[in-house]
Amino acid sequence: MMQFNEIGHQIRAYRMESGLKAEEIAARLGVSRAALYRYEKGEVIKLDTVKRLAELLKISPLTLLGIGVEYFSRPIGFLERIRQIEESADQILEIAGPVSFLTTSDQYEAVIGQIFEELADNAGADRVLYQAAAEQVLGALASRKRMFAARRPSVISVLTPRSLRRFVFEGIGGALPLSEALRTRCRDVARREVERVADLVESEPMGLQFGLTQGAEPTSQFILLRARDRATLAINPFPADATPNAQTGVAMITSAEDALQTHQRIAEQAWRDATKGGVAARQIREILVSINR
Repeated sequence: MMQFNEIGHQIRAYRMESGLKAEEIAARLGVSRAALYRYEKGEVIKLDTVKRLAELLKISPLTLLGIGVEYFSRPIGFLERIRQIEESADQILEIAGPVSFLTTSDQYEAVIGQIFEELADNAGADRVLYQAAAEQVLGALASRKRMFAARRPSVISVLTPRSLRRFVFEGIGGALPLSEALRTRCRDVARREVERVADLVESEPMGLQFGLTQGAEPTSQFILLRARDRATLAINPFPADATPNAQTGVAMITSAEDALQTHQRIAEQAWRDATKGGVAARQIREILVSINR
């Protein structure tokens, strides 16, 4: 049976991925903007409309139907899909990030907003478009945080020494062209976030588990999200501080059983081998000290 709610989720995510406004898509489809929003909320949609939408969004009709692998070349489409999946996730297992975004402080989001604002000011004629895209990304990030605070799914996060060192040394938005004043703030906030991670690792709050890899580090960053009736794998090349229109990689989301099993094995091995608790917290603090030297 067609899951119209899932189709609606796909439509919204790929509409945001396309960069087209809702009224533009509705006009090309020959429907009202209100009708398009109803489709996104899970109202019954005809297969012919699905086909025309897929052509307009330059994706496969099967993707809109939730069949096969979903691909995203811009952060906003991926972030929107992750937000949707997190709505029902009971467990979130993250591999290889320097921090777990859902557990970061408000300062982390605030400095990302400052980064986007400065980059928009330097975007010249594209300033308005950049600001619109930035607002979408910040809105999706804020929505994910609110949902996490309300639902409190369990989070298991495996961090790597290399990613932590790079994060502290370069700061949030490390690869972006920022003013010296903002770069300094980005480094300060990154350091505070890692200090916060060390505290969380040591205190082991209910529902949050952190580990620090030892030996060989995972070469890709991915997330496994499990709900009561579904598991999802997300492979993400975009860090939370990626610019709104970044096209530096292709994110992938799938529920294919072989992909889930393969990544689950890697995740389980990484978690078994990781140091945890007080030992991991001490190692993270040693990383902070070493970067001060």
